[in-house]
Amino acid sequence: MSKDTFKVGTYEFSSRLIVGSGKYKDFATTKLATEASEAEMITVAVRRVNITEAGKENLLDYIDPKKYTILPNTAGCFNAEDAIRTLRLAREAGGWDLVKLEVLGDTQTLYPNVVETIKAAEVLVKEGFQVMVYTNDDPIVATKLEDVGCVAVMPLGNPIGSGRGLANPFNIRVIKERANVPIVVDAGIGTASDAAKALELGADAALINTAIAEAKDECLMAEAMCDAVRAGRKAFLAGRMPKRAFASASSPTEGYIWD
Repeated sequence: MSKDTFKVGTYEFSSRLIVGSGKYKDFATTKLATEASEAEMITVAVRRVNITEAGKENLLDYIDPKKYTILPNTAGCFNAEDAIRTLRLAREAGGWDLVKLEVLGDTQTLYPNVVETIKAAEVLVKEGFQVMVYTNDDPIVATKLEDVGCVAVMPLGNPIGSGRGLANPFNIRVIKERANVPIVVDAGIGTASDAAKALELGADAALINTAIAEAKDECLMAEAMCDAVRAGRKAFLAGRMPKRAFASASSPTEGYIWD
């Protein structure tokens, strides 16, 4: 049996859990939780977390770029122009070509601005970026972003930081069934069962930040998310039993002595 790896663009990973670097109390905790998660990719908000200025406290002093794939993201950008500029600066500073694009619509819902997201994706793909793109859970939009050339589509499970789990599992499944690129559930996961459900539906990976960073025990939750993603993936590959309207005996009745 071949090794079940997660491939996105020209990159390949053993772990299907992507973690974030925001909302932790300090970089030391970020480091410990990331190690506990066994993730190989960590996303970093270029506008909020220092990964470019060596003279100041730098996330890269704690997260080794030789061990982890750094995924710069455009959190905090509300139009295509700002998102494009942010990722150009990230590539110039660190040489990163695998990036996460998110263009938000407003500060209250943090829902994606789909029009600006598509506009930014078109430019970034043409410039040679490998774009993983955050979007809503709309199958039509997901297909459009794939057609633009994004290497992964990242539909939300629920609003960013809400911890409410998967609002529309059906749409996640439809997006996955129609896609020819990896589908990564991004945003809304609150606990391990949410992560397992996302992978059981067929998602190729899950990106989790707040659920780990705001847990009472960040490292223990990171371990739980690691286990959940693995379990969900195995359940998806195994193929679940059909749901039935009525009971079905666990043991056969044929051949009993009273037959």
